[in-house]
Amino acid sequence: MEIAPQEVCHPDLGWALTTVLRAYVHAADRVLEDLPGGSRAFRLLVAVARDHLPSQLAVAHSAGLDRTVVTYLLDDLAAAGLVERQPDPADRRARRVVLTEAGGRRLEEFERRLRGVEDDVLGILGTDDGARLRSLLGRVAGELRDMEPTTCKHVAEMAGGATCDASAPTGC
Repeated sequence: MEIAPQEVCHPDLGWALTTVLRAYVHAADRVLEDLPGGSRAFRLLVAVARDHLPSQLAVAHSAGLDRTVVTYLLDDLAAAGLVERQPDPADRRARRVVLTEAGGRRLEEFERRLRGVEDDVLGILGTDDGARLRSLLGRVAGELRDMEPTTCKHVAEMAGGATCDASAPTGC
């Protein structure tokens, strides 16, 4: 379905992004209500599963969350059996966060649920335009992320100079 320009209430990008985000977050909160910490905890699970980061601080940066919040979220995820804190073999003082087997299964389930939310929110555009918008937003977000100081290079420095993996969702 194509929307004629006169049907758009507010022409600015900020309003459009905020409106879409609000609808997405509302629906995402409903489908993630059984995950301790909701959508923020989901972002942590993704960072832990995909990025294999060396510390809680690196996980916080990768997920785009404040490190003080991450501690509580990880406590809740560990209590739910979704993640574990393990000693880092390279530095016994450091703790690595790893996904448990149960955490991996639940993450797949949460990803399926959120994909349904995305499909519902973007369904207004139809399949092709929804996929195109998803792709374009991912491209813009990736470029903007790479311009931020707390991105892959910063996370790599915290990991002791580990190299980036451009194929990973966060680029690290």
